[in-house]
Amino acid sequence: MNKQQLANKIWASANKMRSKIDANEYKDYILGLIFYKFLSDNEVAHLKRSGWTEEDLPDLVEDYEDEDMTLTIEDCKRSIGYFIEYKNLFSTWLLPETTFSVADLSVALNRFDSLVSPTYKHVYESIFITLQAGLGKLGENPASQTKALKELIKLIKDIPTDGSQDYDVLGYVYEYLISNFAANAGKKAGEFYTPHEVAMLMSEIVAEHHKNKQQIEIYDPTSGSGSLLITIGKSVGRHIEDRHRVKYYAQELKENTYNLTRMNLVMRGVKPSNIFTRNADTLEEDWPVDVETYPPVLRVDAVVSNPPYSQQWNSDGKESDPRYNDYGLAPKSKADYAFLLHDLYHVKPDGIMCIVLPHG
Repeated sequence: MNKQQLANKIWASANKMRSKIDANEYKDYILGLIFYKFLSDNEVAHLKRSGWTEEDLPDLVEDYEDEDMTLTIEDCKRSIGYFIEYKNLFSTWLLPETTFSVADLSVALNRFDSLVSPTYKHVYESIFITLQAGLGKLGENPASQTKALKELIKLIKDIPTDGSQDYDVLGYVYEYLISNFAANAGKKAGEFYTPHEVAMLMSEIVAEHHKNKQQIEIYDPTSGSGSLLITIGKSVGRHIEDRHRVKYYAQELKENTYNLTRMNLVMRGVKPSNIFTRNADTLEEDWPVDVETYPPVLRVDAVVSNPPYSQQWNSDGKESDPRYNDYGLAPKSKADYAFLLHDLYHVKPDGIMCIVLPHG
């Protein structure tokens, strides 16, 4: 499915659901369900590589009295970080014989949280919290909520999540919906994401600067959907023999968008051991840190960001913050300069910074 076909399907569904779901919240349902489909498909692919067949899948149950099943659960948690039993797989909900309701999705999301490996907690913990919290808004009662949910599942079943596309599916859907909803509301979509052309230019600049390195750490302190970070990582990775030698650091203030950053990194095949994310206010509390250095700041090869333009911020008491104390504080009405100084503070001496700022 190419981008235009995907866009047409998504927008047709969005218009159909408009009376049931607030336009801006619609993306959270779509993105959460796309990611759940990815996780389900990913587990089935892992099991098939281990010798399971399609006919074996109904035996996939959470049964710890069955020694073989216990071993399978542990293998999934160790290899992919989680376990989803057969009745909770996305593909199972589409079978004609399956009775599916909004309550079943709620149970599936709760079980997913319970069955994440401790090693993978930092990547998956509470990643579906926005989707889970919004299920009650799909309709006035469980029956209407289930009907709306089934429509979304039918839409998402054809969206490719296997990583074979030459574009970032999750990031594209996010940007497409934000762009259209922002246009309809008379706002600029650029406030919410980095246009692909700008991200590509930044990625080529960073990749050229580090083309001789065989290990790279990149950081986006206002990560949004994670698409900018992923675009940079892809360009940098072309020069590195092992693409798994790229580490990703991301911080994002809004919880639902922070979860999207994590989803996006996982869907693009980034190893959990290379994902470092945080849901927090970049200007209020410095991160990432390295407790073994003084000052305890982690400096990376590339800092890339498209921070919110001319945002108000609280500069009280920031005079002693080592990020700002030598250079002066940004005015309270416009935090752009503060984001700039934060980015610079985290760049290694031989590193590079790419930041998108408004005029002025």
